Amino acid sequence: MSSLSSDADFEHMFDLAPVSLWLEDYSALKRLFDGWRAEGVTDIRSHLAQDLTRLRQCSTSLRILQVNSRTLELFSADSQQHLEANLDKVFRDDMHDAVVHEMAQLWEGKLQFSNQTVNYALDGRRLDVQIRARILPGHENDWSRVLVSLEDNTHQLESARRLQRSEQYARDLFEHSPVSLWVEDFSAVKNLLDGVRAQGIGDFKTFLKVHPEFVVRCMQEIRVIDVNQQTLRMFGASSKEVLLNGIGRVFRGEMHESFAEQLQDLWDGKTFQQREVVNYSLSGDAVNIHMQFSVPDSHIHDWGLVLLSLVDITARKKAEAYLEYLGKHDVLTQLRNRAFYAEELNRLTRKGPWPLSIIAIDLNGLKVVNDEQGHAAGDSMLRRVGEVLAKAVDAPACAARIGGDEFTVLLPGTDERGALALQERIISMLDLNNQFYPGQHLSLAMGIASCQSGDAVEAAINRADQAMYSEKNRYYQQKNIDRRQSI
Repeated sequence: MSSLSSDADFEHMFDLAPVSLWLEDYSALKRLFDGWRAEGVTDIRSHLAQDLTRLRQCSTSLRILQVNSRTLELFSADSQQHLEANLDKVFRDDMHDAVVHEMAQLWEGKLQFSNQTVNYALDGRRLDVQIRARILPGHENDWSRVLVSLEDNTHQLESARRLQRSEQYARDLFEHSPVSLWVEDFSAVKNLLDGVRAQGIGDFKTFLKVHPEFVVRCMQEIRVIDVNQQTLRMFGASSKEVLLNGIGRVFRGEMHESFAEQLQDLWDGKTFQQREVVNYSLSGDAVNIHMQFSVPDSHIHDWGLVLLSLVDITARKKAEAYLEYLGKHDVLTQLRNRAFYAEELNRLTRKGPWPLSIIAIDLNGLKVVNDEQGHAAGDSMLRRVGEVLAKAVDAPACAARIGGDEFTVLLPGTDERGALALQERIISMLDLNNQFYPGQHLSLAMGIASCQSGDAVEAAINRADQAMYSEKNRYYQQKNIDRRQSI
């Protein structure tokens, strides 16, 4: 009675076990293995790989003796017979490598094996299962009784796969973002700032002026954790290692001042910042950057992770500079234009410095050249005037084209003697220009005037104009040219 009761208990526990249990007969598999060994097979993996039908021989040699209720439930089978009749639907597709691994463990003499594999329920569901098998005691010689358990971990593995996909998605967004992205560790910088506070320093701005080396030290304490592919392209680096090894060539020059401003903002509690800075590519080219800096809430306590995005605005800066240049320069001669001249004259009238000298200049013979040779030739003459004045006039003096063939030089803080010296320099440069362009002689009429205060500026301009016109009349009288007629 005791033995019968024990057998009944085993059957009861087997059938009600919470995991899928299979009692199988592997004796035919053992005989197959023994035959292959007799034929001289030593490497089972290579043997199975050479002929895939051999793996099918292994699978078909296994005989199911009994399965429990959890197995039928897991595989959506009505009965054991229903399950056995559809084993080709259960064991298929990506099970191949897993079965080879299991066969190899048995071939090597192990009495048990475990593996993560894939089965399929009869309703088509994919099942990720952890399989464990054990040749039962007393059957080691013939493998006629093997207990196999399948633990369904589909949910856990799918969660892990979703997490992995999510992580890969985030990584791809980071790596392939069209914006340069940096992940950095500012924890050491925070410790330095906290140390300054602990010393009782309240005026951090003054502290930085007195201790500029503190800014350098903070820059050196920044640890770059990661950068993306756009960062490598932006700074001309072949790899992340190359970029990080050359980081000192990227952040230099103007970065000292902008980083001091960044430290001041951090001191004031601004953990989100944006500013325009200048970095340098590894080839040495300046890169204008719009930078955004943020400390995530999860690291606000230690700044152990900060995020930076850098957008290359070099092209925009060049366009802005060119537009600004056009607003203040004459496109043809490259000198200052009338708008800049008027603004500068107003500034000098209000503030000086005094004395202020003015040289009024007019190009002789432009109408004749335009009438006889065309406006392209006339434009060439005007460009030559620009070359002469650009080489002759140095800051703070300013040369401007204020009309068609009219030019003016403003000389702040210069008396009439200084203006005469500059006029001689212009004449000297004019002679050199005529030697360089022997085909068309360039001639300028010039008039000089000086004043000592703002209320005398307009009168000085008139005197310079009158002197210039007198010089121009003398030129035409000497050439016996009627300015109102073409030759």
